[in-house]
Amino acid sequence: MPDYNLSYFYVFAFFVAAAIFITLLLGLARLIAPRKVTVEKARTYESGEEPVGQAWSRYPTHFYVFALLFVVFDVEVIFLFPWAVLFRTLGWYGLVEMVIFIAILVVGLYYAWRKKALNWY
Repeated sequence: MPDYNLSYFYVFAFFVAAAIFITLLLGLARLIAPRKVTVEKARTYESGEEPVGQAWSRYPTHFYVFALLFVVFDVEVIFLFPWAVLFRTLGWYGLVEMVIFIAILVVGLYYAWRKKALNWY
């Protein structure tokens, strides 16, 4: 019988080693990094473009809705992979459940499309 407590010790030891490694690298970067502040470094950087307008401007909400829809559908697609791996063992029951799941996704996508949430203005 395997000793599961030893497995927890290995995971804990891995996290401790990772924390020490990250701390050492960040400390080394702080020691080596140049600290000379120039006007060019203090400027606002906007993907290589000159910033236009105020930084606190409001963004239209459809950008947020579009991003949320992407995350929702992306996470739900992840559920297709375990189903595909176990497809033969699940049989007809698994197939019917996945058809229902995909139908719900299609209805949600159709709703978002009708509400024009997928338009990128």
